[in-house]
Amino acid sequence: MTSGNNWDTPAEGGVSKDVEQSNPAQLTDLEDNDQAETSSEASGDIITLDHLAQGSERVGGMVIRSAQMRKVLKTILRLGPYKATVLIHGESGTGKELVARALHTLGPVPNGPFVTFNCSNLVESLAESQLFGHIKGAFTDAREESIGYFRSANGGTLFLDEIGDLPLKLQPKLLRAVEAHEVQLVGSAHTHKVDIRLVAATNRDLRAMVRVGQFRDDLYYRLNTAAIFNPPLRERREAIPAFIAYYIEHYNRLCGKNIIGVERAVLNALTSCPWPGNVRELAHAIESAVILADSDVVRIPDLPEHIVDGKDAILLPSEQRDEIERVVPRAYSPKSSSQETWPFLLDEVIKRTLVRSLEETDGNRRRAADLLGVSRSTLYRMLVRYGLDGGNHEAADASGEGGTGSAVDSLF
Repeated sequence: MTSGNNWDTPAEGGVSKDVEQSNPAQLTDLEDNDQAETSSEASGDIITLDHLAQGSERVGGMVIRSAQMRKVLKTILRLGPYKATVLIHGESGTGKELVARALHTLGPVPNGPFVTFNCSNLVESLAESQLFGHIKGAFTDAREESIGYFRSANGGTLFLDEIGDLPLKLQPKLLRAVEAHEVQLVGSAHTHKVDIRLVAATNRDLRAMVRVGQFRDDLYYRLNTAAIFNPPLRERREAIPAFIAYYIEHYNRLCGKNIIGVERAVLNALTSCPWPGNVRELAHAIESAVILADSDVVRIPDLPEHIVDGKDAILLPSEQRDEIERVVPRAYSPKSSSQETWPFLLDEVIKRTLVRSLEETDGNRRRAADLLGVSRSTLYRMLVRYGLDGGNHEAADASGEGGTGSAVDSLF
């Protein structure tokens, strides 16, 4: 399901024609070419955009891949046809405005205006005028009438972002406007009817603000008629490969590039990053990588330094690693599995992860293997490889404890 609206986001649909025509056989042939050393496919494990996007859907500007976002989409589809006020909860950068746009597009007046206002940008002395408008001469410098954001959105949707930043003294007037569907211009005794759908969003805990008197309870209950919770990116990491494809396609068009994929080491780094800035931060990282890439593949040196150094990398739960491995299969395997085929920086990330797992389990290798989601024999091999075995690996390997490793074993 897609929308015909020309939103300022990457276009709908699948990957580019160039990517659709790429396949493993063609890439293998390139490796034998005289210029294989400079071709993107000749080095390591390359994952193309269509593989990254596998299993995802695109609805407007949203990438739907995780169970959490499928739940969000289901709620949007249910609420879309109605004019009920909706409050979208979520951290900064999770795409709350895209949810609001989807509600507008699926609503009863998709061709009406969609007006966005960030409440953190309100000038307190002019806040009432900004929202509800004013007549000429209502105050100093009011040289002409202003209709305000509410009347600008008449016949469509008004999206009030960061509603938690709305000044307390203005909240009763907002409540009246929402309940009575009318606004009163500053300096005027007359009211004007407005026919809008109001969607608000916040990255703050409004319930806690209500308890301490920072937000009116009656306004909170009115805004929270229907609620949508947009999950942070760290809780839907299985969607990161699809987001990578999405934004590479977008910045390919903006920058005139033809990036066709990424190294698996890049995928590993991006999926293990904590992303405190959520999807917005990931988008900026991809933009930088696309601009800096000097070939048709994004490689480790193209990524921002804070992602490459691995200092903020987190240890993914085994079920998330398995899900990412399942979603993004090994499209192209490297010619050799020797240590030299792995970028040095990725080796450093793996070594730090091993050290952290041992620290968290007080050196218990059985528990460390379980924590990493790998077999014990795989863990022992890694300890030897990175010089962390303390010279005791022979007895450990001779014990025969191995079991069956998870899909993440292939990373080692």
